[in-house]
Amino acid sequence: MNTILATLNAKYIHTNLALRYLKGAALPEFNPTLAEYTIKDPAFNIVSDLFQKKPDVVGFSCYIWNIEETINVIKMLKIVCPKVKILLGGPEVSYDVHHWLRRIDEVDYIMMGEGEVSFKQILRYFNGEIPLEEVPGICYLEDGKVRIHPQAPKVDLRELPSPFRFEEDLPHLSKRIQYIETSRGCPFSCQFCLSSIEVGVRYFNREKIKEDIRYLMDNGARTIKFVDRTFNISRSYAMEMFQFLIDEHKPGVVFQFEITADIMRPEVIQFLNDNAPKGLFRFEIGVQSTNDLTNTLVQRRQNFEKLTRTVTMVKEGGKIDQHLDLIAGLPEEDYASFRQTFNDVFAMRPEELQLGFLKLLRGTGLRLEAEKFGYTYVDVSPYEIFSNNVLTFDDIVRIKHAEDVLEKYWNDHRMDNTIEYLVTEVFETPFDFFQNFGTYWETKGWSRIGHQLEDLFQRLLEFLATIEGVDLQVVQSLMQLDYLMAQQFQPRKLWWTERPSEEQQKAIYKALRENPAIAGEEFANFNLSEKELFKHTLVIPHHVDYQDFTKGKITPKSGYLLTYFRHGQSPYFATFTSI
Repeated sequence: MNTILATLNAKYIHTNLALRYLKGAALPEFNPTLAEYTIKDPAFNIVSDLFQKKPDVVGFSCYIWNIEETINVIKMLKIVCPKVKILLGGPEVSYDVHHWLRRIDEVDYIMMGEGEVSFKQILRYFNGEIPLEEVPGICYLEDGKVRIHPQAPKVDLRELPSPFRFEEDLPHLSKRIQYIETSRGCPFSCQFCLSSIEVGVRYFNREKIKEDIRYLMDNGARTIKFVDRTFNISRSYAMEMFQFLIDEHKPGVVFQFEITADIMRPEVIQFLNDNAPKGLFRFEIGVQSTNDLTNTLVQRRQNFEKLTRTVTMVKEGGKIDQHLDLIAGLPEEDYASFRQTFNDVFAMRPEELQLGFLKLLRGTGLRLEAEKFGYTYVDVSPYEIFSNNVLTFDDIVRIKHAEDVLEKYWNDHRMDNTIEYLVTEVFETPFDFFQNFGTYWETKGWSRIGHQLEDLFQRLLEFLATIEGVDLQVVQSLMQLDYLMAQQFQPRKLWWTERPSEEQQKAIYKALRENPAIAGEEFANFNLSEKELFKHTLVIPHHVDYQDFTKGKITPKSGYLLTYFRHGQSPYFATFTSI
């Protein structure tokens, strides 16, 4: 019996951990083949590849990001392989099986919830070893009626075989994100999240997990992401794993975790600040909302004061990047409240701030209560909302405008100094900057065309020219610093138009040759030759005092900015007002 375990990942760099657990559970009696594609691959190409494998059984792992594309593949596959048995599993199909069985005629069985036991048993059924009645946790249509088999007892996670020891994965370990579970379940009951459905937290064997991590690192894995819903729910467990990863990590490896920030003790953070190498860990923290009523309505317990303490301590430690999440559209969070939530969280200046929109996932409590809160939403994946009783579709659209420029101008960190100045000195709040700029961006049609790095600077300047009272010379000077700080070599083409005249440039370089100390004693000590001076430096008109800038103060002051590009090092900057 030729069995294929397939999925459509969101990107090539992703891997599907669930398929590997199913393969491990099926061994040694059965040896399924793994087949991973992406949602960007043409369905015809996926079907052609599966057809050539001559499958008897194909199981698809289904999520909100791939279900519609997977359905297209299933329908085409059943045409060219009419005898193939189609299995579905995964969070997208586990909680509304009546809908999926009636929508997709080509599906033979759906496995609900954890699949390790169900998958092996259904393969035994296909192989003629057991009757169908002995296969737990599946559902199917029989004479037009949905038949649902009781779930199997929860699998003992400590006994599961490793999902990482398959030879076919070895060539890809360094090229893709590697996902790892150390626990299943979540202690919280957030009504917008599927994790709230499973009660309790169960752990894998710690020593086996450590061996898996060693194996992944030894075979070239670079990014290892823990998929535990709350990695730090057990402080002793988290500390043991943090210590292990600090002690045994290999250079260049990054570990990512989802943590609950308000339960993280200061002594744990201090331990990480003192002992973790910079860049080894990355934290993802779901804030979602700072509105107390909203959090109460979705049964989300959160102490924002303690969360802020954690994020601030981690940031001050300078060792760990943090990715914070917000959700627009939660109950009773209107536009003004979401603006406040955004500003509350942006005040912590996380390295990344993800602005997401509520999705009413099948099986969640909030979807069941959609009518209570006046939700309208798309009833196909990913089930994103249009509006609710306090947030209009116009509000949603406007927030999406803010999200677009937030990604480009904050999360990508192309001009941090400029954005900091704008959100503190020019606009009333950070949200107002991203919102107003995002709406301007949309009205100009820029969301529908591509852009180069230089375009981002020019478009921001164009927008700011429409805002009354903005000192464009100061803003452009900050943008120039942000731009030049990221360069190792002198740019061939500058995006700004203000340049020294030919006569001014000659006079400046003549003065620098005769007295380099006008650009600072440090610059003079470089002892640049005339050739090096012309090849590796750039002098431009500038309107910010660079000395004050290095101290965190923005002082308007006209003069010249000299940039000396040092290959392999950050550029050297100096300003001078006369020559």
